[in-house]
Amino acid sequence: MLDLLDGLLTLLAPSRCPGCDEVTEGGDAFCAVCSALVERTTDPGAVFEYGGPVADAIQRFKYDGRSELGAALGSLMAVHAGRWAGKVDAVVPAPLHWRRRRSRGYDQAALLARPVAEALGVPAVLRGLRRVRNTPSQVDLPHGERQLNIAGAFAPWRLTGLARVLLIDDVRTTGATLGAASQALRAGGVSEVHGFVLAARVLGQAA
Repeated sequence: MLDLLDGLLTLLAPSRCPGCDEVTEGGDAFCAVCSALVERTTDPGAVFEYGGPVADAIQRFKYDGRSELGAALGSLMAVHAGRWAGKVDAVVPAPLHWRRRRSRGYDQAALLARPVAEALGVPAVLRGLRRVRNTPSQVDLPHGERQLNIAGAFAPWRLTGLARVLLIDDVRTTGATLGAASQALRAGGVSEVHGFVLAARVLGQAA
């Protein structure tokens, strides 16, 4: 019965490549063409280099209302999250400010965090942090201004009993956002924070 339901869902809403939006076959996240263009990274805290189909997927996910891409992109992160198995107590996303979340309709980091937490067998603490300042976008800011822009933007919220946390975000450029979020986690009693992002981007790359 479940196989039948899955088949019907596929017919009604076929899987689409997050990079080019074409229908995919065989259950792969990216289509064959986009897969050939995707660049893995040797960075232990990221899955991909930012660019090509990965950049297109993130843009579509964040700014085009394509919240359903969170499951596919989060699953790609989950595949590569095994290095933290048994080493973290929870997965915590770097949150949007509530105004931006309400405008967007969802928090992309939270959607990425769920599959990662499930793969690691730990809770996704989606309210472990609060974004207390609605900071301007980091995209066009140079390194120094990014640090100032994001400083003090996060505050710990519901972190009771968490000593080791895997902090999730979609893109890391200078590390300013993850750094500020890590400081807030440690202020809330977390002793060990590991950052993990879908893509690592070099400052100056096209957004």
